[in-house]
Amino acid sequence: MDEAYIANGRLKHNERVAPVPTGRIPAGLSAREKMARKLRTKKGRAEYARRKAMAEPPFGQIKHCRGFRQFLLRGMEKMKAEWKLVTATHNLLKLFRSGPLATN
Repeated sequence: MDEAYIANGRLKHNERVAPVPTGRIPAGLSAREKMARKLRTKKGRAEYARRKAMAEPPFGQIKHCRGFRQFLLRGMEKMKAEWKLVTATHNLLKLFRSGPLATN
């Protein structure tokens, strides 16, 4: 199972990440402080940076560009069908905008 890396705050532009303290993790840290410490490590920064190239951009594109903010239908089955329709149209639109396919 993968380890979780969860954001616990935002950095302003040109704001530097505090260096990771070395040594043992103090016993009295809260879960938020432990996560902040974990995200400041090299591995934590690398893992968290991967999110930009993974599955999160399509959700933002669907929300922002397509205006999909909430489901219109009730019930799990109907909601799943609606989501499949939204994602299918999103993918078709991306294919359409990419231009004609090269044929050999």
